[in-house]
Amino acid sequence: MRFFIATTLIAAASAFAPITNTPLRTTTATASTTPPSSSSSSALDASKCGAYDFDVIIVGCGVGGHGAALHSRSQDLATAVFSGKDVGGTCVNRGCVPSKALLAASGRVREMQAEGHLSEFGIKVEGEVTFDREGVANHAKQLANRVKGNLEGSLVALGVDIVDGRGVLTGKPNEVKDESSGKVYTAKDIILAPGSIPFVPPGVTVDEKTVYTSDGALELQSVPEWVAIIGSGYIGLEFSDVYTALGSEVTFIEALPNIMPTFDREIAKQAERLLIRERPIDYRTGVFASEVTPGIPGEKPVTIKMIDAETKEHVETLEVDAAMVATGRVPNTANMGLEDAGIETMRGFVAVDEKMRVLTKHEDGEVVPNVYCIGDANGKMMLAHAASAQGISAVENICDRDHEVNHDAIPAACFTHPEIAMVGPTEEQAVELAEKEGWTLGKSTGSFRANSKALAELEGNGMAKVLYNKDTGKVVAVHIIGIHAADLIQECANAVAAGTTVQELSMMVHTHPTLCEVLDEAFKGAVGMSAH
Repeated sequence: MRFFIATTLIAAASAFAPITNTPLRTTTATASTTPPSSSSSSALDASKCGAYDFDVIIVGCGVGGHGAALHSRSQDLATAVFSGKDVGGTCVNRGCVPSKALLAASGRVREMQAEGHLSEFGIKVEGEVTFDREGVANHAKQLANRVKGNLEGSLVALGVDIVDGRGVLTGKPNEVKDESSGKVYTAKDIILAPGSIPFVPPGVTVDEKTVYTSDGALELQSVPEWVAIIGSGYIGLEFSDVYTALGSEVTFIEALPNIMPTFDREIAKQAERLLIRERPIDYRTGVFASEVTPGIPGEKPVTIKMIDAETKEHVETLEVDAAMVATGRVPNTANMGLEDAGIETMRGFVAVDEKMRVLTKHEDGEVVPNVYCIGDANGKMMLAHAASAQGISAVENICDRDHEVNHDAIPAACFTHPEIAMVGPTEEQAVELAEKEGWTLGKSTGSFRANSKALAELEGNGMAKVLYNKDTGKVVAVHIIGIHAADLIQECANAVAAGTTVQELSMMVHTHPTLCEVLDEAFKGAVGMSAH
């Protein structure tokens, strides 16, 4: 099974390499084809690459570092990864993967408890629908462990050397030190992929029991009767979905004037109706959680003092059973030797150019030779799949094949029920962009309410919005809220990446009856056609 996964990943990584006669850097020795052990020093001690131990060293082994390693090996580069004993990183162990397991399990509970919804299918559930909290939590843990094992297996199968310690720069070119053992390794090129950690605002005390970040929330140690979620972005929304499905009441505390501030406003309004108003959720906006004090489960509540975001005056104090801190993430770049290497950070973020090459500073910085930075640490787009794309791009540039990631074509999704997905700017941002660049913005929508497949699923709520350049017809952005929006968005991301026009998309045939016909309706509407 692992061999199959590794073979598939090799093929996928190879696909990113364009057909070219550009020779790769030659080495004096070929990387060992024997699967190395992270505890074995023989493979690591061998001089494979002339003056260097490796062609490429990758510091960090999340989705970005893993993607970079796969592509590096597909280019026959001797590669080492410093995993920090965290293969899979945040996404696999404390983020995307286990949270989807919680959403899947809690979503089943919500669906099976919705008697009115089930009755429309002609289904009746006898007795009370219950769940085992520990069993739900174990489902998330088991999935994370399984995916982590698959990732590690693919690295070993490809001949990547795994160093268990955390990698830090020494201040000397081409060197990375194992923080655990003190041993120094060398490589022609270094890719920094340290990822990120949850941001905890000043005044918030986290005990990971009653006041916790997403790391603690994924453990699902309890299902609080009343939980406050500080922040209403992707993470906060997804956990509100989990908690309300399992019986909790939720209060959002948002510092900005609007709930879900980073979402397209039209989509956010629909999301508020579907994901908040119809559930035991309320919210406060324009306030900071200035002081959060942990409680004792069953004995003492969590205390949250809130101040006005503008006047900083105290406005309210809440006492709840638990509080989740979902205020974003910050780069995990502290104490990794960046200053010693002459690299200045801004709030922990490492400056890079479009080729992922590290710059000495954000303003007028110079390129640091042979050092790249990908993923959350560079702040360009804090998404796991963006990190992977950046890792592949960095390797392309290492191989002297100029490549830049088109971040405007990278989709994102929020896995609530229903889902929200998007690619490109919000409508508000697109209006400003069109005015600035001198082109006319077009807009067309499709509805789930008129879609046969959505109606068959009794999931007619939602819409798809296509924003396009009227002058060229090219798709600029798409925003979707509705069943399986996260899957539907990929067609749109591909269109943005390829520069496909709404005229071309309107003539493409979509399977009937499927959810993608919601997009077909929007594409056709953009050129004055009707969809049935």
